Amino acid sequence: MKKVLVTGATGFLGNYIIEELLKADLAVVASSANQHKAMQCSWYNKVSYISLDLSQIDLSTNYYDFFSRPELMIHLAWEGLPNYKSSFHLEENLPRHKGFLKNMLDNGLSDLTVTGTCFEYGMQEGQLNEDMPVMPSNPYAVAKDELRKFLQEYQDTHFFDFKWLRLFYMYGKGQNPNSLLSQLDKAIAEGNEVFNMSGGEQVRDFLPVEVMTACIVKAALQTKVDGIVNVSSNQPVTVKHFVENYLKKINKSMTLNLGYYPYPDYEPRSFWGDNTKLKTILNNE
Repeated sequence: MKKVLVTGATGFLGNYIIEELLKADLAVVASSANQHKAMQCSWYNKVSYISLDLSQIDLSTNYYDFFSRPELMIHLAWEGLPNYKSSFHLEENLPRHKGFLKNMLDNGLSDLTVTGTCFEYGMQEGQLNEDMPVMPSNPYAVAKDELRKFLQEYQDTHFFDFKWLRLFYMYGKGQNPNSLLSQLDKAIAEGNEVFNMSGGEQVRDFLPVEVMTACIVKAALQTKVDGIVNVSSNQPVTVKHFVENYLKKINKSMTLNLGYYPYPDYEPRSFWGDNTKLKTILNNE
């Protein structure tokens, strides 16, 4: 049975990834910094759980052995979100994640999948594809891009399968309470008749977390397609229409107070992901 290590196991995405791997009858080693939180997860007794706080790593440790020599690693962990503008990502996260992943590879890991971000493309607009030059414009995106470049360069001297998955926008149960739909659900539950939001004209690329999860797991488990892969829908939609469609789907009515919040200054007005490469992976399954 293939053994898969998942870091960031107790995060929004981590919970879904682990459940998907268990459905595929894979042996899962789950890791996070907070074992108490992990113990509250439905998967806790179905996996081998090994706690690790990446801020406390000791690079003299063989972490490949520490995690029972997994055949595949899906690295979701990344601290400090959603504060994208903090220098913490470059000053603390980047060196610790580089050191940790290098340690895993040096000691025997041969198949690595890491989640990146659509923010690596920076302020570029329109349909974004993996062959485009990246222009990250906030510390989080810069740090992620630097980690990707480090790992790709490491392949020049170390053989390992490597997939870097650039995630676009996901939504679903368990999402950050400050996210758009979480705030909308809260407003509905409180019986509010008006929902405050931005102007809603920004164009985005959304996937339900269940679909995002299935794509990540399929990409991680295969080895025919490697490198950078957009995990996206390639179906641009305005945020306003996204919210309206969501309300229609759950049969709720609410007045949208458009323009209450300013548009974020760390992302372009209109962008979505070309998913041609992702479709190649899905069609090969």
